[in-house]
Amino acid sequence: MLPQRLKKAITDNPKKLGNLIDLVNLPSTLREFVGQSQISRLGCFMRVWSYIKTNNLQDPKNKNVVNCDEKLKSILLGKKQVELVELPSLIKLHFPKEPK
Repeated sequence: MLPQRLKKAITDNPKKLGNLIDLVNLPSTLREFVGQSQISRLGCFMRVWSYIKTNNLQDPKNKNVVNCDEKLKSILLGKKQVELVELPSLIKLHFPKEPK
């Protein structure tokens, strides 16, 4: 039940999907936020997004902006506000780079 665009991206470059779903040992700050010692990058993003929605952290005037509370600031480089498009790249910083 994947969108066609995502199916094409996976078939064109399966390594990209592997980087999203491989389990990774988390650094301490992210481990405390997520509550697990290992998680995939996709799973981590889903947990962060769930936390944002549960705690109503989206700006009511501009839904593309997240107002960070103290817990969220700890994993998003201490920023008070974050654009939604920045979230994946900020979360990705916590994950080690894969050797080419």
